[in-house]
Amino acid sequence: MSSQPISRQKSEFAEALLTLTNIMEMLRHPETGCPWDLEQTHQTIAPYTIEEAYEVAEAVAKGNPDDIRDELGDLLLQIIFQSQIASEHNHFDFVDVANSISQKMIARHPHIFDKAQANDAAEVREGWEDIKSRERANKGETRQLDGIAATLPAVLQAVKLQSRAARVGFDWPDVEQILDKLHEETREFEAELNTRANGNTPNQAALEDELGDIMFVVINLARKLDINPEQALAKTNRKFRKRFNHIEDQMSKQNKSLTDTSLEEMEYWWQDAKTLP
Repeated sequence: MSSQPISRQKSEFAEALLTLTNIMEMLRHPETGCPWDLEQTHQTIAPYTIEEAYEVAEAVAKGNPDDIRDELGDLLLQIIFQSQIASEHNHFDFVDVANSISQKMIARHPHIFDKAQANDAAEVREGWEDIKSRERANKGETRQLDGIAATLPAVLQAVKLQSRAARVGFDWPDVEQILDKLHEETREFEAELNTRANGNTPNQAALEDELGDIMFVVINLARKLDINPEQALAKTNRKFRKRFNHIEDQMSKQNKSLTDTSLEEMEYWWQDAKTLP
């Protein structure tokens, strides 16, 4: 297979996008459109947008180009959908969306489109963050953590909060101190949990707070080690899925259901799954 990128005429790009936007206009036509599509708003399709973004990430993780293409198409449809709704309210349309991101990318790459210099990826990243800081300031977002969406998935939000704080020096100097903090938070969680051993009912809100602290520190540890915590957890999820499926497959061979299988037997096949490639 050639390593050269797929070559397309500009007219093909324009035609493909025009076809998709025309389809969405037809789906949203007040008189002849699709009843379901006509009912949708920015708010109602936002969850689908998030879902499609995750499905793109899953397709990338699996590495099948056809699946990646299809999922990217689904995500693109969400952008077209949101743009169409906005256009109907005279807010903006897809052209405005494309022009906006084009202007933003040009502004954030002065080493390509202007006379700035960047010798490596680290300098590019530093310049990128400086430009974003100025953009936030222009929007009136003057605090260091402004602009980090509270609607982001919790793991990603934690990484962004920690990274932004670290840019101004609010960070653990080394991994060892983060590990010490992790041990401290674990002890606090155990202390709260041990109220059960004394015959008391643990404070659920306090347990949630302490567990949240542990998770925040673990994410900080990953960030410090330059490990993407989302990817690390996703990898473990895939590993768990594979091993648990192995247990289920073995039970199926014996005509047994999982509910009729003892924990000891499931543990045996779990350990067996760990030996598989």
